[in-house]
Amino acid sequence: MDKLNNFDHYVEKYGNMLLDYLPTLVVSILLLVFGLWAIRVVNRIVKKIFDKKDFDPTLETFVANLINWSLKVLLFVMVINKLGVESASLVAIIGAAGLAIGLALQGSLANFAGGVLILLLKPFRINDFIKAQDVEGTVKEINIFTTKLLTFGNQLAIIPNGKLSNDTIINFTEEGIRRENIGFGISYDSDIRKAKEILGELVEEQETVFKHEDKLPQIVVAELGDSAVTISVRYWTTIEDFWNTRFYMLEEGKKRLEAAGITIPYPQMDVHMYKEN
Repeated sequence: MDKLNNFDHYVEKYGNMLLDYLPTLVVSILLLVFGLWAIRVVNRIVKKIFDKKDFDPTLETFVANLINWSLKVLLFVMVINKLGVESASLVAIIGAAGLAIGLALQGSLANFAGGVLILLLKPFRINDFIKAQDVEGTVKEINIFTTKLLTFGNQLAIIPNGKLSNDTIINFTEEGIRRENIGFGISYDSDIRKAKEILGELVEEQETVFKHEDKLPQIVVAELGDSAVTISVRYWTTIEDFWNTRFYMLEEGKKRLEAAGITIPYPQMDVHMYKEN
């Protein structure tokens, strides 16, 4: 009987406490719902501002994510505060949680720092063609933690920003023009002067190749190899015309050299045998 009385006592006690706490809980839930709605509204406003002002797409993504998460953290603090958790205790909890999360996510923090460096230093932008971490591709998206590249084969490569910011990056798009160096190997018996004339005429015919005084094409003997003399064709062209010009030069150069009787040899090795008497 005493146990039953004690149970009724506890039910009444905690039931009253719940009733007393219910208004605070309801207000906290309403604050959470309203806060999430307000954050969505703010995100839409920020996006419209960016669209009107034509900001850098990379910076837009970063700032939008930063605003979104900052507002959510602020809302979380307000809701917890409304539930009755003291500010000092909340700060201590957040500090301890931050330390634990920081230790557990060291790699992610490095990626975040790398993302900030990329946004500040801007070694590349969206739609630039780059080479990094042994991957070549067009920059599709730059997030806080990772950068996405679309490779030549239309494959999506995701590179952590921490590694990306601490390694070599080659940006093929930044300067707007590229210099190509195509090597044609001819046999040692072929006429070098004639081969250079043929390749020089081919380069001169290309409207996409720069003929400026400081960017004139060059046809030079680059190497005396084991089985061939390498003639180097060097020229400048725009990023847009680079690949089409290269493909045409390779095919047409081979055709014209062969048509002129100039041999393009296979790799070979001469072996001399001596017979002992």
